[in-house]
Amino acid sequence: MPLMPGAEPYHHDAGQVGVLLCHGFTGTPQSLRPWGEYLAAHDVTVSLPRQPGHGTTWQEMNRTRWEDWYAEVEKAFEDLQGRCTDVFVAGLSLGGCLALRLAEVHGPAIRGAVLVNPSIANDVPLMRLAPVLKWFLPSVPGVANDVKKPGVTELAYDRTPVKAAASLPGLWSLVQADLGRLVQPLLVFHSTDDHVVKPASVQIIRQKVPHATIEELADSYHVATLDNDADRIFAGSLDFIRTHASVPLQRD
Repeated sequence: MPLMPGAEPYHHDAGQVGVLLCHGFTGTPQSLRPWGEYLAAHDVTVSLPRQPGHGTTWQEMNRTRWEDWYAEVEKAFEDLQGRCTDVFVAGLSLGGCLALRLAEVHGPAIRGAVLVNPSIANDVPLMRLAPVLKWFLPSVPGVANDVKKPGVTELAYDRTPVKAAASLPGLWSLVQADLGRLVQPLLVFHSTDDHVVKPASVQIIRQKVPHATIEELADSYHVATLDNDADRIFAGSLDFIRTHASVPLQRD
């Protein structure tokens, strides 16, 4: 299946500190590539995989579910773990949910997590109907490209595959149930004007992970990694990594 131009995964080998970046639902590595390149320029080893069913067609994505996406980021984590002294995880939207799941499962093996507008709650009325709609409706209008900055386009599907979406509540339930297991430092960037993910997800994190640091983004919509606050996210994540890594970055 041919890839959409720009949807390719991104990898960069550098120092002993690695970061796994997880893109969002119906999105592609393009939404996080500038973040990955920024970290790579500061001696961070970066892994940004393309999750199954993404970056091709929404019809192909309808043949995948959350377990397939998680398996891909799990494989990328294991690869980083074998090459780096420290591994951090980070993600946008549903990618933030996948990053949280990795942190819950692997505990101290993950040094910390950085999330941007994470999605961990079933807060869209239509989504509650997805398990039924999937038998009648293959797709609905997409949620991509929620960006405030003029001239910026997120590379993602313009349709949401309903069968794939119907698998999401299972992941959300798992992640919410195990939030109390998180022992790692957690940094969350939250756009105050997000047209995709409702505030419920961040509210749940505030309640169940009291040690989380939450920073509000006032000048970006959902895809904040491509928006006006992107530089703040990039620099903030680098400072977070420098603070919590057990080994120094060579360019510190």
